[in-house]
Amino acid sequence: MDSTAQRAPRPTGRTVAYDPSVPAPPLHVRAAAVLEAGWTGTSTVPSRGLYPHQWSWDSAFIAIGLRHVSPLRAQTELETLLAAQWADGRIPHIVFNPSVPLDAYFPSPDFWRSSTAGHAAGAPRTVQTSGIVQPPVHALAAWLVHLADPGLSRARGFLARAYPRLAAWHRYLLHRRDLGGGGLVSVVHPWEQGMDNSPCWDRPLSRVTPAPARSFRRADLDHGSPEDRPTDLDYGRYVRLATDYRDRGYADGPCDFAVEDPAFNALLIASEYALARIGRELGAAAPARQERAERLTAALVERLWEPSAGMFLCRDVRAGELIPERGVSGLVPLLLPNLPRDLAATLVGTVCGPHFGLGGTTRLVPSYDLLGDAFDPHRYWRGPAWFNTNWLLERGLRLYGERGRADALRRGILHTAGASDFAEYVDPHTGQACGATGFGWTAALTLDLLHDRPAWDRNGVTAIKGEDRV
Repeated sequence: MDSTAQRAPRPTGRTVAYDPSVPAPPLHVRAAAVLEAGWTGTSTVPSRGLYPHQWSWDSAFIAIGLRHVSPLRAQTELETLLAAQWADGRIPHIVFNPSVPLDAYFPSPDFWRSSTAGHAAGAPRTVQTSGIVQPPVHALAAWLVHLADPGLSRARGFLARAYPRLAAWHRYLLHRRDLGGGGLVSVVHPWEQGMDNSPCWDRPLSRVTPAPARSFRRADLDHGSPEDRPTDLDYGRYVRLATDYRDRGYADGPCDFAVEDPAFNALLIASEYALARIGRELGAAAPARQERAERLTAALVERLWEPSAGMFLCRDVRAGELIPERGVSGLVPLLLPNLPRDLAATLVGTVCGPHFGLGGTTRLVPSYDLLGDAFDPHRYWRGPAWFNTNWLLERGLRLYGERGRADALRRGILHTAGASDFAEYVDPHTGQACGATGFGWTAALTLDLLHDRPAWDRNGVTAIKGEDRV
């Protein structure tokens, strides 16, 4: 044997031959664990630390994913939210858990005073809520939850009980919130639209005198970096708007902040289509809802489409003009089945163009124009990518035949959700996690994309793998 031959070095530590390292659990197991950790017994919190109560559109998105784990829990999620509905039809944006300390979240129940300040509007007496609303995703969620287990849904009377409440919710929006007189719904607070401090709100918010900083304490900064959250100035304006709305008994009418938002109205239209499906399931003819959805689509195009921007823009109702900022809200109408084909093609071009960069500079669609002066890749809704808006756009791309782009976006959502530990939102360029991790709707929509690859049809909302057409 050659004495110069090298021996393999002897291991310096003990190796484990019969207990190899355990691989990471599959993505669907991790996502389901997030929803399990957030489950309270009747609903799911978006985040145990940052958002310890039930949020309206969060619960709708969570139910869409939860249906793949437990259709019963998904139904319960929506039923809990609907049980807090006000007599005037509004579904409040927060349903408060009485076991959570008041200082864990601001604005807390003692700020909103729903049972007293909201008495004239029919706020419930047995549960405390906020007085504003959030985007109406609920009928769409209810229909998809029904499809997950129609037998269970029918046995429990899920749709039969949900339908009148959902119909009352839509009536409230259409009759009380048409503040611009053009048939579209207005939001009266940035929190109602859900994209809280989007640059799209800067112009109408500039008219609002902020509440004094000493009059409130921000609990959100206990759980996130100030550089990622709304500024104190913006927060003061949010508090002022909410205070004024509360002090007039949550009555709707002319106000300092009233905006027609493309995403809010697009989700109402999608839910109108879903309500039509629910009505047919319950044996009622529903041509009026289908016709209303088509009229609302026409109003959306007439009032909010801006050809020079290649997308929908928000309308400042008080100023009577479009707001010249490109936010992801203006892309969400791509999920609607009856857009003019040339307009839909333009939207696809904008999604993939330099302002949003999908498939080029970004893997997920950012919340705001990459070229905009206010773009910030980390600050809440001023640039980061969010998973719920990307889930909606994935369906819109698929609906209009952009299968390759939809598949790539789906892969991007799934990869980024897993790599970021189901972050609340991420840097659109790097995928770096921002905000909370283990976030409810990120995990839920990950589950939905893992279980189904819906093809959005031209006549309704979605087709689910060989099940009934939506």
